Amino acid sequence: MNSRRNTPKDESDHTPRQPRRSWLDGPQIPSQFDADNTARWPGEHLGLPAKGPGSLASVMRRTGGVFIDWFICLAIANGVVALTSSLGGVATVTPMIYLLLGVISVWLFARTPGQAILGMGVARIDAEARVNFLRAFARTFFTLFIFPAVLVDADGRGIHDRATGTSVVMG
Repeated sequence: MNSRRNTPKDESDHTPRQPRRSWLDGPQIPSQFDADNTARWPGEHLGLPAKGPGSLASVMRRTGGVFIDWFICLAIANGVVALTSSLGGVATVTPMIYLLLGVISVWLFARTPGQAILGMGVARIDAEARVNFLRAFARTFFTLFIFPAVLVDADGRGIHDRATGTSVVMG
C-alpha cells in the first residue's frame, strides 16, 4: 500500500487552509471584527493614542456635547422666534442654528461649544490639517439626521465622522 503524504517541502510554502465556503455564505469581506484585526483600544488602527490628548472621545462624552450644543441652539432659537416669526417656529429655527453653530465653530475652532466644555475637539484623521469648511458642513449636516451619529464602528466613530474623515478626540 502506497500512502502519499501531502507535506510541504518548505515551511514558507505552507498557507493555512480556509474553511470551505458555499455561495450561500456570501462574499468574504474583511471586517473590523476579524480575530487578527481587533484593536487593543478604540482608535489604535487610526494611529491615535489609548488615553490622553488625541485619543478618541467616548460615545457618552460626545453625546453630552451634542446635548449641550442643542440646548444652546434651542435657547438662541427661542430668542429669535420671540423677535420674529418669519423664519418659522422654534422647531424650525433650532436645527438652522445648530447647523450654523456646528459648521462655523468646527471650521474656525475645531470644536463646538459643547465639545469645548467637555474637553473634546474635531480632528481630521487623514492629515495634520484642520477641518475645512466642506467637511465641517457635511459632518454637521449628517449629525442633524441623528442616525449617522448613533451608528458607530468598533472605534466608536459615527458614520458622519467616517464619511468626512474626522473623529472627535480628547484635548
